[in-house]
Amino acid sequence: MVQALSLAALLVVIEKVAKQLALQRENEALREHIRQMTPECTGDLVAGSHAMANVLEMVQDIAPTDAAVLLTGETGTGKELVARAIHAGSERAYGPFVVINCGAQSDSLLESALFGHEKGAFTGAANAQRGRLEMADGGTLFLDEVGEIPHKMQLDLLRVLEDGEFTRLGGTQSLRSDFRLVCATHRDLPARIQEGAFRADFYYRINVFEVKLPPLRERDGDVALLASYFVDHFAAKLGRNIEGFTPEAKRLLQRYAWPGNVRELRNVVERAVVICRDAHIGAPELSFLEATAPTTPTGLSLREAEIRHIQQALEARNWNITRTAMALDVDRATLSRKIKRFGLRRPS
Repeated sequence: MVQALSLAALLVVIEKVAKQLALQRENEALREHIRQMTPECTGDLVAGSHAMANVLEMVQDIAPTDAAVLLTGETGTGKELVARAIHAGSERAYGPFVVINCGAQSDSLLESALFGHEKGAFTGAANAQRGRLEMADGGTLFLDEVGEIPHKMQLDLLRVLEDGEFTRLGGTQSLRSDFRLVCATHRDLPARIQEGAFRADFYYRINVFEVKLPPLRERDGDVALLASYFVDHFAAKLGRNIEGFTPEAKRLLQRYAWPGNVRELRNVVERAVVICRDAHIGAPELSFLEATAPTTPTGLSLREAEIRHIQQALEARNWNITRTAMALDVDRATLSRKIKRFGLRRPS
């Protein structure tokens, strides 16, 4: 009887060990797959130019570390895609990838979204709510438009990054969260430091590695490569039989300046796929590119170019804020803030 029980117990142990080994092999296989996954596999991060090849090489080098990364570049260059590639290539790939756009919310809402709040912390706080800091535990926290974070909140976040502890709004319990920080901005943060709008200590803390994403106009050959990729993507998604572009359409794509970068190209191709009725997208499907082509002269600063681009987009849509925000692929609140910040006025 004793021998029978011992044998049964041994069989249970063997079964548990076998399951554990199988799970371990599965985890190792999945981890290896993530390590081998190139950034080109993450969404629209497709590249063939030397400029983007340098970016992807840097991403592969820094992804396995746990260092903070600051992604800089113009709007629409693919900073979130690069952030996701960094997360996918890290040891935290199994953990959550938590995103928050710091420029799309008011200061009070942003503070609650980041730190969370307890029940009754403010009017309307009917229930306790976790913040993005808690949600990112074990994974990556991506702060998009980090240049828009208010000065005081920069100090609060700096303390979190230094000691790993924080409290929810209206709470007293100290919480901890282990996350990797990746930030992105199209703003000139050193200039904002000089203006007193951004803390130097916070800047140096989030900028262990800086990755500068080149604008599409500096990525030789990538317009054609990306356009072809987007055609295949949207044609498959919409069930359309579209094989590519006519030679004239390709020339239109190459001549356009793409002030909205990859995001604008994606939107243009999606629209062309929707309205195309032939096997190839032709000039008629892209005629609006010539009508809305920016006339921004070379030599302008990034701020001046952004102002010019927003002004042209607003005028092309009769100053309809909602339609313009959709065309620029930003939320309405962000566009409204930019209009106010740049002092743009609708012509009388």
